Amino acid sequence: MTKSQFFLLVLTIAAIIIIVVLSSVIVTCTGKNKTTALYIEEHEELITEECEPEEIEEDEPEPDNAVSAPPRISHHVSRTSSLSGLSGIQGRVNISEINPVNFDNPDLDVLRKMGADQYLISYFTGEQYYNRADYDRAIIEYTASINRNGEFPEALISRGNAWMKKREYNRAIDDYTRVIRLDNTRAEIYNYRGFARSERGEFFLAIEDFTHALFINRNYVDALINRSHAFYQTGNFDKVIEDCDRIIRLEPANAVIWNRRGSAWYRKEEDDKAITDFTEAIRLRNDYITALRNRGNAWLNKGNVEKAQADFAEAQRLQNLNR
Repeated sequence: MTKSQFFLLVLTIAAIIIIVVLSSVIVTCTGKNKTTALYIEEHEELITEECEPEEIEEDEPEPDNAVSAPPRISHHVSRTSSLSGLSGIQGRVNISEINPVNFDNPDLDVLRKMGADQYLISYFTGEQYYNRADYDRAIIEYTASINRNGEFPEALISRGNAWMKKREYNRAIDDYTRVIRLDNTRAEIYNYRGFARSERGEFFLAIEDFTHALFINRNYVDALINRSHAFYQTGNFDKVIEDCDRIIRLEPANAVIWNRRGSAWYRKEEDDKAITDFTEAIRLRNDYITALRNRGNAWLNKGNVEKAQADFAEAQRLQNLNR
């Protein structure tokens, strides 16, 4: 064999070895990519389900006697209050009274005959438009009230609520900020502003507002619920769990919060704790599709395919029923 033939033989063998190695690497990497994609998809499904608005901020029917209830701030069990009108989360937050009127349905003609100031007339006219979901006209009346009395906080709050209904969060924040300058002792206003900031994706600013609301009212459950959601969005799952612990002590039947705490445990790779919380959420709401899917993901992570498939199948069955 000549020298050139020897080198050609060596190069041929080397090329064969390289092809074999590359083929093995490609097969291995393809397998890994499939596994990783499944793992990421599972987590994305959990996060998406956790963050669905209908799950975290479930709407409840507004009570008939609410004059100016703001948009739903968070899932909440109904509460009573000494005053159901004007402002507050569907009448669940006490506010200062304005004397002397029927807050729920004031007769504007009677108010005029009583010699009520025009800013009050405009304000209650706005409330009537708000109650009919005519937010544009409500805003016009609230603005007229504010122009006549810039230190009347109720008109600013109601206009902020109307902006929230229209999803104009910048304007809502401006109005709530003006209220806070007038009176920084009202926990619900920080909660409203925090909610608006959260809707804009400003989660750290929202957390500051919710925390301030809780400084004023330690057991303000709406603010705790909203803050736990904001913490979840920032990836601070330890804080999510802390807030959910407090909420569960105050509202043990709140299935959404059991699911949220389970989701936080899941993200911390504490699958057993996650399964416990998802199971409680399902016990409280046996049609809770999100919690079923989340628990299925946790079972899958633990390698219990049979239980995972059972949860996914039940979630699919419920979803088909809702179509």
